[in-house]
Amino acid sequence: MTKHTFFITGISTDVGKTLVSAIITEALQADYFKPVQAGDIEHGDKEHVEKLISNAKTTIHSNAFELQTPMSPHAAATIDGIALSVNDINRPKTNNHLVVEGAGGLLVPLNETETITDLIKPTDNVIIVSRHYLGSINHTLLTVEALKQRKLTVRGIIFSGNEHPTTEHIIKKMTGLPIIGRVDDEPYVDSHVVLEYAERWRKNLQKLSS
Repeated sequence: MTKHTFFITGISTDVGKTLVSAIITEALQADYFKPVQAGDIEHGDKEHVEKLISNAKTTIHSNAFELQTPMSPHAAATIDGIALSVNDINRPKTNNHLVVEGAGGLLVPLNETETITDLIKPTDNVIIVSRHYLGSINHTLLTVEALKQRKLTVRGIIFSGNEHPTTEHIIKKMTGLPIIGRVDDEPYVDSHVVLEYAERWRKNLQKLSS
């Protein structure tokens, strides 16, 4: 039986979800699962995470769906002639913690009626990755609002990008959510960098998994 599941979502695409997922996976020595990979099948997010972690306990599970085209899952599935449905996505069975990485933002469509949000279960611990850019405050607040409307459990925010005090302060103030950590714009990222962040965040993450 899975201990705790952490669902990693972002306020948009390319905000650093995969790197954050790798750090959390390393910090908790958790298992990792990416339900839908669209494009770059041979060098996708699960392969990236596998290269970035160094502990011996983590299992990297296979994607439920691997789509050929780097597009929104609903469009990529149509091109591949695949019927993509939440009901066909089964999470791996594990006795470990599980990190689940979404695709893009919450409302990225999987088909004509379901979005990434429909992959999140009520028992999941949702962690939001918020990257600093013009408009990120609005996108972060909208993401939090959408999760709260569905009565999903938001456990905290991780910032991506070099420190921006005014942005981070107003997001923390208006959401009331804990800030788990921040990933700076690193000149390069390897397993050593991931391990440094994992050690830095471990205490905050362990509080969420106790």
